[in-house]
Parts: sequence; structure tokens; C-alpha cells
Amino acid sequence: MKICVFGTRGFPDIQGGVEKHGEHLYPRFPADCEFTVFRRRPYVQSTPAYPRIRFVDLPSTRIKGLEAALHSFLAAIACLFIRPDLVHVHNIGPACFSPLLRLFGLPVVLTYHSPNYEHAKWGPTARFLLRASEWIALRCANAVVFVNAYQMEKYPPAIRKKSRYLPNGVDFASFDRGTQELDRLGLRPGRYLLAVGRLTPEKGFDVLLRAFRQSGFDGFHLAIAGGVDNEDAYARELRAKAGDAPVVFAGHLSSPSLRQLYAHARLFVLPSRNEGFPLVLLEAMAAGADVLVRDLPATRLVDLPPSDYFTNDDDLAAKLGLKLAGPKPARTYDLARYDWNRLAAQTRDLFAETIAPR
Repeated sequence: MKICVFGTRGFPDIQGGVEKHGEHLYPRFPADCEFTVFRRRPYVQSTPAYPRIRFVDLPSTRIKGLEAALHSFLAAIACLFIRPDLVHVHNIGPACFSPLLRLFGLPVVLTYHSPNYEHAKWGPTARFLLRASEWIALRCANAVVFVNAYQMEKYPPAIRKKSRYLPNGVDFASFDRGTQELDRLGLRPGRYLLAVGRLTPEKGFDVLLRAFRQSGFDGFHLAIAGGVDNEDAYARELRAKAGDAPVVFAGHLSSPSLRQLYAHARLFVLPSRNEGFPLVLLEAMAAGADVLVRDLPATRLVDLPPSDYFTNDDDLAAKLGLKLAGPKPARTYDLARYDWNRLAAQTRDLFAETIAPR
């Protein structure tokens, strides 16, 4: 099978859950699959050799609202010339070009990561366009993959009939117990809270900062690992709110560095207001971290005990105090269903089923 992929900024070493999804998924496909992955040129960091994966770097912009649309249009046109057996599109915005692909006889599989129109960064016009794109994408795709089972159940039977729930996975490679990255950032093992994600409003870091300040610190640092994503004003706001509190903005970290932070964190906190399926939560759980997450449909998919969830801002501050009052607990989680190898095999089977009717 020859498959073209767009709707992601690309991989490797590019920040984002969708980007990490692709980085883990596609290299695990069997030898009968060949991929052409369209990347957004301004974000490309490196081009390592992957078996059966070819990268095509197309022009793009970092302007919010135009970035995905421009790149996806160029990628869709390129697909018409390449003529793959199937096009795999990530996210509802880029999938608005599905009718063009279908018109020229190319089957489309959409992976629905999250309802982007719920994100605080978008204004009314952008939200309207994203909802319109969702309507088009869900009806034009030959098959739909939902990483969130609750999201899939929202749609009518005709959509659910061609849909499949395949969550994000986690890399079970051993976590680095070294402390070089902690030393660089001025952190001590077991004496910091960790949050991971792009510095955008929907990630809720402002809520976490407020709760952390209310907690009185008690000898702990707060480490936020994530880069700025077209939201310079929000990033400046976060730094201003941090003030003189012991908050470390670590920036975007490579996977090995981030693994060290997961391994030594006293507590991992996920304050997001919206999530499709949080890869960073799975990574923290795989490292054996104690966790505290906002009560969302996406976080309920991993079935944590009630003490690991908070419901609102005041509840977060209270739960932080409870979590940090005692020693770090030993945590183990059942993550067998989130095996990337199994998910790659299931996705490959879906691709084959989608192509077969041709």
C-alpha cells in the first residue's frame, strides 16, 4: 500500500500530540506499507532515515488560521499527482480538502484527534469554519479513526458505522533515571510538579499557575515543558503570572530529556480545558508518575481513581495540597491497550479494508 499523509506538521522532533502520534505510529507499520509524509517546512528539525517513509517538505506559514489550510491544500494537490492507494488525513481542518481527493478517486481515512473549534484560541469565524470542515470531513472520508471513544458516540449512525476507536499509544521504552536535564533546569528529583504541552490557552497552564501559587510552594518547583505555538501573548501572560514563584519554563524538550522529567516528577498535572486523547498523560503513567488531571471525557478513557481527578480551579488547588502532603506513592498502571505496535497493526488493517472495495 502506498499512503500519503498530511494534517500534521511532521516528525521527528516537532512539538505536538498529533506529531508524536505520527512519529510513533508509521514506523511500526509492516513492510507492505510505504508512506509519503508531507511536513511543514518551517518546523522541520531533522530528516532521519526511516524504512519505507519518505518526507516531502512543503511551504507553510506560522500564521494562526492559515498555517494548516495552506499546507493541506498544497499537500492535497500533490496527492493528485502522486496517486497513492490511500490518503491519511489528520484533524478536521485539513480534512476539508477530502472532497477534492475523493473527486479524483483517492480513498481518504480521517483521524479525528479533537474538536478544534472548542479551543479558546479560535474566534467565532474560525470556529464556524472548523465546524463546517468537520461536517465535510466526516461525510467525505471513507473511514474515520477516533482517538476518543466519547467523541465518536456524538455522531449519527451513518458516521459511526464507518468509524473505529483507536486511541493514542505509549512508548514502553525504559525511562532514563539520569538527572542531567534536571540539573540543567535547576530541579531536584521528587521536588517538582510537571506539566507538559504547548503554551496555548486550552492547555490551562494559567489555572495551574494560580493553584500552584495558592499552594504556597512548600519547597516544590513547577516545571512546564512546552514551546510557544503562535500564542506569544499567552506565553507572556504565563510568565507574568509566574512572577517570583519557583516556576521553570523548560521549553520544548527532546524525548530523552522529557523522559528524565517524567521519571523524577513528584506529581504530573494535566490542567487542559480540552483534550482529544492526551499522549502526555500516557507518557507520565508509563513512567510511574503520580498524576492529577482535569475531569474530561478524554481523561476518563484511562479510568483513574477519583483522587486523580479535579473538577474546577478551586478543586485543583485543594487536590494539589492533598497530593503533596505525603510521600510520593508508587504507582503502576495497566497500559496494555495502548501498545503502539498493536495500534499500528489495527490501523494497517483499516487501510486495507478501505482500499479493498476499489
